[in-house]
This record gives sequence, structure tokens and C-alpha cells, in this order.
Amino acid sequence: MNAFLNHHYLPLAAFNWAVDGSIILLYLAGTVFAGLMVRRYVRKVDDFLVAGRQVNLHLGIASLAATEFGIATCMGNAQLGFNYGFAGITPGIALALAMYIVGATGFCIGPLRKSGAMTVPEMFEDRYGSRVRQLSGVVIVLGGLLNMGVFLRQAGEFLVLVCGLPPGLLEITMTVLLVGVAVYTILGGMLSVLVTDYIQFVVMSIGLLLVTGIVFSLIGWQGMVTSVSERLGPAGFNPFHAPIEGEALYGMPRITLDILVAFAAVLTWQTMISRVLSSRSEAVGRKMYTGTSAFFLVRFTIPALWGIAAAALLTPEILGALDGNSTLAMPTLLAKIVPIGLLGIVVAAMLAADMSTNSSYMLAWSSVIFNDILRPFRRKPMSEKQGLLLNRSLVALIGIFLLLYGLWYPLKGDLWVYLQITGTIYLSSMSVLMVCACYWKRANNWGAIAAIIVGGTIPVSFLVLQQIESTTATAEHIGPYYAGIATYVLAAVAMVAGSLLKPQKIKAQ
Repeated sequence: MNAFLNHHYLPLAAFNWAVDGSIILLYLAGTVFAGLMVRRYVRKVDDFLVAGRQVNLHLGIASLAATEFGIATCMGNAQLGFNYGFAGITPGIALALAMYIVGATGFCIGPLRKSGAMTVPEMFEDRYGSRVRQLSGVVIVLGGLLNMGVFLRQAGEFLVLVCGLPPGLLEITMTVLLVGVAVYTILGGMLSVLVTDYIQFVVMSIGLLLVTGIVFSLIGWQGMVTSVSERLGPAGFNPFHAPIEGEALYGMPRITLDILVAFAAVLTWQTMISRVLSSRSEAVGRKMYTGTSAFFLVRFTIPALWGIAAAALLTPEILGALDGNSTLAMPTLLAKIVPIGLLGIVVAAMLAADMSTNSSYMLAWSSVIFNDILRPFRRKPMSEKQGLLLNRSLVALIGIFLLLYGLWYPLKGDLWVYLQITGTIYLSSMSVLMVCACYWKRANNWGAIAAIIVGGTIPVSFLVLQQIESTTATAEHIGPYYAGIATYVLAAVAMVAGSLLKPQKIKAQ
């Protein structure tokens, strides 16, 4: 457990269990009930995984926005604001632009929706073969589970700080959160996810506005600008700025990685793509992207502003007690400034965001395991009843893995960078495979396999180097930005080289 939680526990008097606790309990009970109510409509595997492909535009936008904003995401984005000032919003700008461009043009997602696939790897089978489909499924699940592995711990730390829970209850808090989400996801699948996403989007939006209003009432826009200017100078406003004495605080390597991750995620991140695949048509799927793009900027901007406010408002003693873990600054601030009653609404809003994210991610990875790794091994097709049972079992097993991983994995460094690097394990190769499947006739299974191997090996090796004491210095010297950029570049090179090396069949005259 983080040293701050163990040794520097701060009494947080704002949270009131009678008032705030009742609000949270009422919200959780209502959400789980709503999620369970739709289980009667789940009769087929298609209903469980893609909601029968009947998702309309507005529900899709709300679901997509809610899915991609959890407590871990909020804490990571707040850390960007704390560490980099207004320059920390850069990943949000890149992601919003990527989403709007892809939605407006239909680049890759148009052909994907037309293919009728339920997952990204399913589309690859016609072009690259069944082995590539299965290998794609393996690397997607690996990257996705490692990416999601820190979500529970971040949510637990948030609740311990904001609610004033004893640090020893962190693991119990993580378990309760996971069980609550798993119950309605296992029973209702995508239908439950969509219904609860809509509720959570509304509550989450209210919470974001409330906290932002309180923050601005305490420090104001000019106060934030002054604080960033004094702490970080021009680099706190301009991510491209490079002081004479060294590199930029944010810097071009990190900006480049932000752009690569943004476009790759919009094209192939399964939780995003599942909304497109669940949409009523290609046109609706594209409008989901353009309609949600602005929120993806907001989801970075608002938490970043909270992080900037935390750096300005928290005393040096409190900041010193964080032991250098700036992810804890934002929840510490909320516990200090949000009054009784409103704090319950804010915590409910953050739980709403986290439940939406966890349920969608668990369903996304289970769908890939079922559809692309296990199903191709069966000679006889499963019955709908067998398929539903297997999918629900996979969700439960994923939940157990996430709980265990969240308990023992020690996060080192920047939370958002960890999310980028683990995502790159599959985003780097899957984005290349997707673009080539849609637009390069020469692409084949040799190139696809080479891209998958290269794309998975580099980031996994970097994460391992970080954790081994004797190689930590080597990992720090390379840096996550160059490791990430190299992964995307070399995965593309491997795809091209492998495809060109495979002999072409000569058609008979």
C-alpha cells in the first residue's frame, strides 16, 4: 500500500457517513437494480456482447463517454495537471481530434462496422486467417488486462482518501467495488452496461460540474494561471516549450506518443469499438465518434484543472506527506474542500464513472476471449445457452484476475504513461493490422504475425525492466516515450517487411 496511506493518514472531516454515505448507498442500489432489470432481455450471445446491434446515437454517445472515464482515468489526468500544468491537457486534445477525424471520415471504422464483426480480431480472419485472429485476441486480452489491472487500486485509494476510511480497508473496498459491478455485468452483458452507462453519465456530469464550480470559487482562473506560471513557467502552458538549460517539461517525444496512442485507440480499442459494432448502422457509429469527441477533451481538461488546483491549494505539509505520489493530490483536495452532502454526490459520481468503465472493460475482454480465442477451437458451434454461460464465466474470471493483479502490482511513475504503455502492447499492432486490412491489398498473415510479435514484445520488455531492480536504471534511461514510439514504428515496419517477404501466388493464365 502507498506509504502515504500507511504513514500519513489525514483525518478528513468533511465526509459524513449519515448524509454522504446514504447518498452513495442509494445510488449504488439503484444502479445495480437497473442493471439487473434488463437481464430478462438477454437471450442470445449477440444480445450479451453487442446488444443486438440496436444502439441508437444518443445512448451510444452517453455510453461511450461514461465508459472511458473512470476513477483511474480521472486520477491520471489530474496527475497530468499537477505535474505539467495546462500542458497536461495535450493527450485530451490529441484524442478528441483523432476521434472527430475518424468519425467524420469513417476511416477504418466504416469497413469494420460493415463487416458485421463483434470484435476487432474477427474482422482480421477473412484477410489474415484464423491463426492471426486468435493471436490478435491473445495480445488484445494481455494488453487490456494489464491496462485495467491498476483500476481497482486507484479507485480504492480514492475512496480511502475522500471518505476517510482506515487504510486497512483498501483491499476490502476494492473487492466490494468489483463484486457490485461484476454482478450486473455477468447477468445483463452489454444491455446492462448500456442502461447503467446512461445513468452514470448523468450522475457523473453533475459531479464534474459541482467539483469544478467549487474549485473555481476557491482559486479562480487567474489563480490557476498564476500558480502554473510560478511553478512551471512557460512549459506549464506550452508543451512544445524547451528551456535553454534542458528539454521541455512535457516535450516532443511525449506529444508524439500521445498522438500515436490517440489514433490507435480510436481505431482499435475494444471498449470504444464495441459501441460502433453495437450501433444500428455505420452512419450512427460514425456520429457516435464525432458526437463524443468533445467530451474526450473535457474528460482530460476538468481533472487536469483539479490537479492544478491541488498543487496551488494544498499546503506544503500535505503535499510533502504524499511521498511524491501526485496521483493522490486530487482526492486529498476533494476531501478538504467539498462540503457534506455534496461530497456524497461527488463520490457517487466518481463511483458511477468507475462502475461504467469496469463493466465495459470486463465485457470487452471477455468477448474477445470467447469470440476470438476459444470459439475457433470448437468444431461444433455452441448453443446460445452454452455461449451465455461461458461469457458470464469469463467475466467472473476476469474479475478475479483484476482483483489479484490490483493487489500486488506496484505502479511506478506516471499513471497515464502506464496506461499508454500497456495499451500499446496491442494498440501498436492492431492499428497497423486494421489500416492494412482496409486499405493495403498486399498485406498478409506473415506481416500481421510479425507486427503482433514486435508490438507486444517491446512494451512488455520495458515493463519488466521497470520492475527488476538491476534493470530499472536501464528502463529509466530509455524512457517510456521512446519505447512507445519505437513500438508503433517497428510494428509498422514489421507489417510491411513481413507482407513483402511472403511469396505471392501466381495466378494461372
